[in-house]
Amino acid sequence: MVRFADIDSQGHVNNVRFFDYLEDARLGMLHVDPYKAGDAPFKGLVVARHEIDYRRPLGFRAEPVRVETWVTELRPVRFTLQYEIRDDEELYVTAKSVLVAYDVERAAPRRLAAGELSYLRRFVCD
Repeated sequence: MVRFADIDSQGHVNNVRFFDYLEDARLGMLHVDPYKAGDAPFKGLVVARHEIDYRRPLGFRAEPVRVETWVTELRPVRFTLQYEIRDDEELYVTAKSVLVAYDVERAAPRRLAAGELSYLRRFVCD
């Protein structure tokens, strides 16, 4: 949902707010949804890279937009998420994030666990 606080002085969603939308989708996919399904949520992930392309302005509106999210690359230590922020008629943003599995105690990258890889494979699309 577009919040009034997301709107900048030009009357559209501020470019930085789109990263909040991506974060909400990413957290839902990687932490909330697995937890609800009885799976362990991911532990220790860091964002290594973000890319975003703004396709058209998104203004304040009552109708929600969707953040569609899928995996485009899956490696032993990292994976790439691709996103589209859209409604049924318009595409507002395309983006991608590279996430790295991270061991917080060692402060170093780690390999993705078998369960994490299995979960991510459900979302792999080219």
